[in-house]
Amino acid sequence: MPLLPAQTRGMNSMNDAPTNNGDEAEDPESHLQEVVDEVDLDSATEEDPLTLDPTQDPSLSGLREISSLASWSVSTHKPSCGVDALRNLNPCQFWQSDGPQPHLLTIHFFKLVKIVKIRVYLDFFLDESYTPTKMQFWGGTGMYDLVQFYEWRGEEPRGWVDVDLDGVGVGGKAELRAFVVQVRVLENHQNGKDTHVRGVQIFAQDDKVKKSRVAVADEDGKGTNGVEGSGGVGMEEPDWMQDPEIR
Repeated sequence: MPLLPAQTRGMNSMNDAPTNNGDEAEDPESHLQEVVDEVDLDSATEEDPLTLDPTQDPSLSGLREISSLASWSVSTHKPSCGVDALRNLNPCQFWQSDGPQPHLLTIHFFKLVKIVKIRVYLDFFLDESYTPTKMQFWGGTGMYDLVQFYEWRGEEPRGWVDVDLDGVGVGGKAELRAFVVQVRVLENHQNGKDTHVRGVQIFAQDDKVKKSRVAVADEDGKGTNGVEGSGGVGMEEPDWMQDPEIR
């Protein structure tokens, strides 16, 4: 039976369809990295940064990032998507969980610290169903006395999510004194199982080191104690390094 014109056109369209020659699918993360490499650094914005380096953010003037003073751990993670990827300043890298909810990130400081700002970097455009929509933040002196101090809910976040510390500190101050900070991801977009978090940063006040003793040289070039060259400079412990308090 001769083919009808419509059937002939259908066969041609199938014959003209592109075929898969066995090439592997393009990695979306590698494509993202190529895009980032091609963009001029001057075009970066706060909503779409090319780096998560806090020293490049003028809004953080007077604050010091203290995450390096703590040990970090996560409940689960995919290969190459653990703590190292989470703490990397490249927004193309991220922590990806690999287990049941809630997904836990625990930050344990070696000494009591006074925290004035916490922020988490999320990107719904890149992560979609991996994007958290409900997170809880807990703090305490150890793993067995953690207390929830903030809960965040959001839809399609893109950029830094600030944790509200108002009223957390003594006397209603916007500060948290703790040894341990824990982030709990409870829900993801569209009920996604695993999660993506691209950055977490913790800040304290950047109080400059104060001089407790100032060397005052006299006309003979001697220090305050009368010994030449003995004028020393003492250092006072900054406020973000606090001793434990018993309440």
